Amino acid sequence: MSQTAPINIDPATSPAGLRHRAEAHAAAFPALLAQAEHLAANVVLGDHGRRRAGMGDEFWQYRPAEQGDGLRDIDWRRSGRSDAHFVRQKEWQAAQSVMLWVDDALSMTFSGGKDRPTKGHRARVLALALCVLLNRGGERFGLANRGTPPRRGEGHLTRIATHLMAPEGAADYGTPNARILPAGSRAVFISDFLGDPTPVEHELTKSADRGVKGALLQILDPDEEAFPYDGRTVFESMSGAVQFETLKARSLRDAYLERLAERKAHLQDVARRTGWRYHCHHSSTPAVSALMWLYTALDRGA
Repeated sequence: MSQTAPINIDPATSPAGLRHRAEAHAAAFPALLAQAEHLAANVVLGDHGRRRAGMGDEFWQYRPAEQGDGLRDIDWRRSGRSDAHFVRQKEWQAAQSVMLWVDDALSMTFSGGKDRPTKGHRARVLALALCVLLNRGGERFGLANRGTPPRRGEGHLTRIATHLMAPEGAADYGTPNARILPAGSRAVFISDFLGDPTPVEHELTKSADRGVKGALLQILDPDEEAFPYDGRTVFESMSGAVQFETLKARSLRDAYLERLAERKAHLQDVARRTGWRYHCHHSSTPAVSALMWLYTALDRGA
């Protein structure tokens, strides 16, 4: 008996298909926000996120304007002395800002069973739940891969949820972008990290050079950990761009598990060297454990 792992999902390209996907995402928006609120309710806030009096008016630095900055963020006096635009950052904005990158590549749409969520859904719920907690703590949060600058408030939380529900990207694997992370801020990267690890290492190194610390949360499906495949199997990337067929899938298991262990060890080592923290979460386990880890990791890295 043949089997395929994972199942290829072709993105809709026709106008009717695009509309159907848009309506499906819109319908899921309230459920995502409700799940995030419910998940956040299971976490008791500690000292993390307390405001520090006297820091709000203290100048931090000028930085070049980047994608996602609004016109009101531009310091026109400083920008007038240069050909570029600059943003005036205050200390509390850098020290209390958390930027999230949530992988929206096609690999995150995989689930090995109907009884568990896709990796992407779990990532979105965790990211939004973390934003709920940060908002309650009076902290600013933004979405790096959607160019959403760090702010706070219920309206901003709704905007984040809307961005998280946008259709997936077209690439098999995602790549984080650290260029829009405010210097001295904190960051969270949520992905399966199964693509080329070089861009991830590059972004973490650049972040560390700018005083940015944060957390890497790797989300994997249990099937990606156990490799439960045997006999004739067709392995295919979610976009269908890469395909490999074998008659003896079980013979690949040891080599696969070794490569996966090496990938985890590499991510953990890169995180340690750059002052970040790393954790692997399985989509079959309760989401609250990963949320607690994220919240604690940011607290320790603050």
